[in-house]
Amino acid sequence: MPAMNSVTSLINPADSIERQNEKLMQIAGSLMRRVEQKSEQSGLAYQQFERAALLETKVRERTRDLERTLDLLQESNARLEIANSETERARSNLTEAIETINEGFALFEAEEGLVLSNSRFCRDFLDIEASLVTGLPFEEYVRLISESSYLSLPDSVTPEGWTAQRMRKHGDDHVVFNVGLKWDRWLQVSEHRTSRGGTVILQTDVTTIIRRERHERDRMRDEQAEILQATLDHLNQGVCIFDNNQSLVGWNSRMDGLLAFSPNQAAMGMKFNVLLERLKDELVFEGRMNAVLLKRWANRVMDRRPIAFEVRRSTDQVLSVFAQEMPDQGFVMSFTDVTAERSAARTLSEMNELLERRVQDRTHELGLALAEAERANASKSRFVAAASHDLLQPLSAAKLFVSSLSEQVETDVARNVIDKVDTALNSVEQFISALLDISKLDAGKAFFDVQPVRLSRIFTPLHQELAPLALQKGIDLRVVDCSLTILSDPGYMRRIVQNLLTNAIRYTDRGRVLLGVRRVGDCVRIEVHDTGRGIAVADQLTIFKEFERISPNNSDKGLGLGLSIVERACKELEHDIGLTSAPGQGSCFSVTVPVVSSATVPVSSAVQTSPAPEPEPATPDMLLMLVEGSAELAARMSAVIEHSGGTVIHAHSGDEALELLEEIQLIPDVLLIGHDPAAGADGLAAQEKIQQKYVPVQTIIFAPDVTEALQATCDDRHILAVAMPKDVAAMMRDLMVRLAGRGQGSG
Repeated sequence: MPAMNSVTSLINPADSIERQNEKLMQIAGSLMRRVEQKSEQSGLAYQQFERAALLETKVRERTRDLERTLDLLQESNARLEIANSETERARSNLTEAIETINEGFALFEAEEGLVLSNSRFCRDFLDIEASLVTGLPFEEYVRLISESSYLSLPDSVTPEGWTAQRMRKHGDDHVVFNVGLKWDRWLQVSEHRTSRGGTVILQTDVTTIIRRERHERDRMRDEQAEILQATLDHLNQGVCIFDNNQSLVGWNSRMDGLLAFSPNQAAMGMKFNVLLERLKDELVFEGRMNAVLLKRWANRVMDRRPIAFEVRRSTDQVLSVFAQEMPDQGFVMSFTDVTAERSAARTLSEMNELLERRVQDRTHELGLALAEAERANASKSRFVAAASHDLLQPLSAAKLFVSSLSEQVETDVARNVIDKVDTALNSVEQFISALLDISKLDAGKAFFDVQPVRLSRIFTPLHQELAPLALQKGIDLRVVDCSLTILSDPGYMRRIVQNLLTNAIRYTDRGRVLLGVRRVGDCVRIEVHDTGRGIAVADQLTIFKEFERISPNNSDKGLGLGLSIVERACKELEHDIGLTSAPGQGSCFSVTVPVVSSATVPVSSAVQTSPAPEPEPATPDMLLMLVEGSAELAARMSAVIEHSGGTVIHAHSGDEALELLEEIQLIPDVLLIGHDPAAGADGLAAQEKIQQKYVPVQTIIFAPDVTEALQATCDDRHILAVAMPKDVAAMMRDLMVRLAGRGQGSG
């Protein structure tokens, strides 16, 4: 190896292959001579010979490798020459291509600066054209542009400021903007980012486009100015326009007729303060506005609030002025001639004053006439009262004479005549009594003694009195008794209910008349239902007037005063009247009266059927249907129900309950049904009939003895079965407590 290293050191790698081969041949010959000169028995010489032979072999291999390397190098050089040729051809083609572009073109690499540009790039910047060399950094290019004498910058922009703004735009991937040049020329610069971070710039001359747009804009502005001027000239108001320097820049022809000083061409640009000074002797401000305040408003730079005021000219012309700021801090003022309106307003004010005086005089006259009418009405009422009183005395005597005469005659014809005379006298007596009531109510002389009144003390006597009259006409008169106590005048309350019942019977040809009570909060509504002819909507207000009847030819000659007495008495007692009716469907008259607690009712005015129960939870507006054959038991149960705040309808049997429900067209909240087979009261059968007719209703069955069979049947039907104890009132109070709890959502 040392010999090989020494041989290698004798060869210069920089020599050519031929020179290296030549040196190797000389070295080999020298070694061969040295070997021949030494003894053949010498082992060292033999080893050197072997090394020399091995070295020759390696030299030949290296020579072959070098020859192959040389061949590859020559091949590579040939391909490189071809590639350089193609590159130069592509560069030439690219240069020719970008030269054909009408815009200026330049390519900047991210770090190497300007790479390529065409001759049109920055050709408008003649003073920097020589500086646009390959490798020019982008920032240096921007600086050169900003300092060019051909760049036209606004007065407020410095070259440094423009450079900073241009470099900020350079941070975007794509940007397009216009650059102004001298001599009113413009370049549009379009900058794009390449995928390798370079920048492509296109410069397009847009001078022609911008000049054309400017020309079109000026033309449109002129047209709009003409349209605006024509519009202003067609306005009824005079209009003046001032710019942000308070200079007059526009007006309309209407100003010529409103102001003595007419803005003309010589006044173009006149300052607002100068114009106001010229008009100060002709205009007089009205109200709080004056010339000083108006000047102060106009001198404000911005945030002027709209103002409105009026001025008067020396010719008694009144102008309404409105001034408002415009978006450019200028302002516009409009002048409207309101002389006619103000003159009309003054005339109207004078007429109003005259009318007010006339109204006052007329009111005084009407007051005198009203006082006279009241005196006449009072005199009439006193006359009617006196005449009624004087007529009733001989009328009563005549009735006594007719009554005594009926006992003396014997023939049927004479008795018939006497009966007709008695009927006529009764009608006259009723008529005179009604007139007396009307006169008292009109004159305000009626005396009302408002006190607790038990409804049963009114309902029961009326039922007994009017039942024969209803029976005579074949009408089924039903009165649902009620033990509630109301607050009203006993006499007038009886008269109200009597008139409603009598009216219902008179105008019902067949069917039923029902009197009942419905609980409404702290009041009760007394209702009279009938199946009569009904009343049209147009007649429902008329029937409450005196001597008004919806059927004047009716054979049942009414006086036409009953409902009038009802309406006036309810008005004095502050009881609300209601009417629901339709032709052919019957009618329902109602009177709403306040309820008082039974604890405040005197003992003499209440029927004491059982000890007064303790206060119980109320069941407001709850309607209960009680089916019980025993009147005494039903009364005791009804008293507890009504005391608890509920309303009860009593029926003696299931069939009667169905008829009542069909009559009143109401579905009760709870059914209370008595069940006593021994007494013939089958409560289960009654419940089944009612449930088949109506939707399921909560039902309570009470019986003397709740057997297992009865309990099982009630469980199947979801009915509450209650055994009747000795203390019925206590049982009912417990039931009311349970019902009140369910009504409040607790069960």
